[in-house]
Amino acid sequence: MSTQSTDSFASGATVVKETRRELEQRFERILDEHGAAISRLAYSYEAVAGIREELGQEIALAIWRALPHFRGECSERTFIFRIAHNRGLTHVRRRRPQQQSLDDLEETDEPVDPRPHPDEQLAQMNQQERLALAVQSLPIAHKQMIVLMLEGLSHAEIGEVLGITECNARVRLTRARKALKESMGVTQ
Repeated sequence: MSTQSTDSFASGATVVKETRRELEQRFERILDEHGAAISRLAYSYEAVAGIREELGQEIALAIWRALPHFRGECSERTFIFRIAHNRGLTHVRRRRPQQQSLDDLEETDEPVDPRPHPDEQLAQMNQQERLALAVQSLPIAHKQMIVLMLEGLSHAEIGEVLGITECNARVRLTRARKALKESMGVTQ
C-alpha cells in the first residue's frame, strides 16, 4: 500500500472515530438531560422496579441505535420520547401489567423537602402515590397521554410522539384527564 493510500485510510478511520465520539457524547448528554424523564416514562409502563430498570435500559439502547438516524425533522426531545413511548408499548404488549398493592410499591427516589411540616409531607406523598397508582390503573392510551403531559410536552409534541395530529392530541388528553380524575375519585 502506498503512503498516500495509508494516509487516506488513516484519516478516514479518524473521521469515523470522531463521529462515533461525537455520537457517544450526544448520547451521554441526552441521558443526562432526559434520563429522569425516561425513568418516569418507564414507571408509567412498569410498576415492578427490577423490570422497570430493564425497560429503562431497553429504551436507552433503542435511543443509541436510533441516534445515528436522527435527521432533525422534529425536536430531539420529541425524538427521544417517541422512542421511549414505542419501547414502552412493546413492553406492555409483551407483558401484561400486574396490579400491585400499596404495600408493594417502592418509595420514589425523589428527595423530600425537609422544610414542610411532616404532616404536609405525608399528605404530599399520599397525593403523589395516589396519582401514580391512578396513572398506573389507566388504559395504556390514557396513560401515555397523561405521562407525556406530566413531562411537559406540548400538544404538538405529544402529537408527534404518538403519530397523531395536534388536534387529536388535545381531544385524547381531555379524555385522559377525565379518566384520571375519575380514577382518583375527583368530582368535576
